[in-house]
Amino acid sequence: MAVSSSSSAKPPREAAREGRGAQKGQQTRAAILEAALSLASQVGLEGLSIGVLAELMQMSKSGVFAHFGSREELQISVIREYHNKFEDEVFHPAIREPRGLPRLRALFDRWVQRVAVEIDSGCIYISGAVEFDDRPGPVRDALAGMVRAWHQALQRAVRIATEEGHLRADTEPQQMAFEIHGLILALHHDARFLRSPGALERARSGFERLVSHYLNPADPVAVLPVQAPAAGAPRPRKSKRSTA
Repeated sequence: MAVSSSSSAKPPREAAREGRGAQKGQQTRAAILEAALSLASQVGLEGLSIGVLAELMQMSKSGVFAHFGSREELQISVIREYHNKFEDEVFHPAIREPRGLPRLRALFDRWVQRVAVEIDSGCIYISGAVEFDDRPGPVRDALAGMVRAWHQALQRAVRIATEEGHLRADTEPQQMAFEIHGLILALHHDARFLRSPGALERARSGFERLVSHYLNPADPVAVLPVQAPAAGAPRPRKSKRSTA
C-alpha cells in the first residue's frame, strides 16, 4: 500500500528548524574553511590540523571534525577554496576582456596583482607544490589538478591570441605559458623571500618582453599593450585570423 505524501511530509516547524540548522552548519563550515585557508597561507597545508583549528575557532575538536571528517579532507577543502578564490580574482575578470592578447595580458596582470596581495601571506599553489611534490596521495592529486586546470586556461588564452592573429602562427601555447609561469615564480621568490624592491615592475617588464617575442607584426592590435576600456566605452574590434 502506497504511503500518501501528506503522511510522510514533515510539520512546517520541524522543516523550518532543520532548514535553519542546515544553514547554520554551512555558515560554520565556511567560517572554519576561511580560518583554515588563512592559516595554511601562513604555515602551509601541513601546518593544518583539526586541533589547531578547533582552538582558533573556539570549538571542540569533534565539532570541527564533523564538518570535514579528516585532516586530509580539510586540506583538500582548503585547496578547493583557494582555487575558487583564485578564479574569482584572476580568471573570471580577465575572461571578460576581448579575445586574444587583451585577455592574455589581463590574465597576467590579475595574476601579478594576486601575488602582490600574497607577499605577506603566501601562495597555496607554490607552497603546496614544495610540500607535496614528492608525496603522492589525494592531497597532492587535488593540488596538482587545480594547478593543471589553471595552466590549461593560460594555454587556451595563448591559443586564442594566436587564432586572433595577435601572436605569430607558430606560437606554441605550452611553451609560452611555461615562460609566463616562470615570471610568476621569479616574482614570488623575489617579492616574498628576498623582499626585493621593484619586483612587480620587473615581472611586468619581463611579460612585455616575452610577448614582443611572439607578436605578429602584421597585426596592429598586438603592437602596444591594450588598456581595459572605460565603463560604457565600446570594445576594440577583433582582428580576423588570416585564411591564407
